[in-house]
Amino acid sequence: VQLVESGGGLVQEGGSLTLSCTPSGHIDSSYCMGWFRQVSGKRREGVAIFYPGRGATGASTYEESVKGRFTISQDNAKATVYLQMNDLQPEDTAIYSCAAGVILDSRCRFAYWGQGTQVTVS
Repeated sequence: VQLVESGGGLVQEGGSLTLSCTPSGHIDSSYCMGWFRQVSGKRREGVAIFYPGRGATGASTYEESVKGRFTISQDNAKATVYLQMNDLQPEDTAIYSCAAGVILDSRCRFAYWGQGTQVTVS
């Protein structure tokens, strides 16, 4: 299974983008999904993770710097995960990748990764 991201691009500071992630094959709806970002020369960091089995509609966790600005969501009918990014700042510039995995010991163990999409905030 491969994950394919789309929606990246160039946006001005304060603007918005929505990233999409679609698997090329079947991924069970119970899989946890996440978005990560990486700047050249720096470690990859987790941005947001969605746990579909927690609560009635699932639960999400966010990296501190994106709380209140980014929202992760999942559309099971379209087998797509989204990352809505608002009030983008230059420090959000990075390659964003999505990932899918299973929940073990209450944590998401990511097994599938996408190639990434570039987000540039000027």
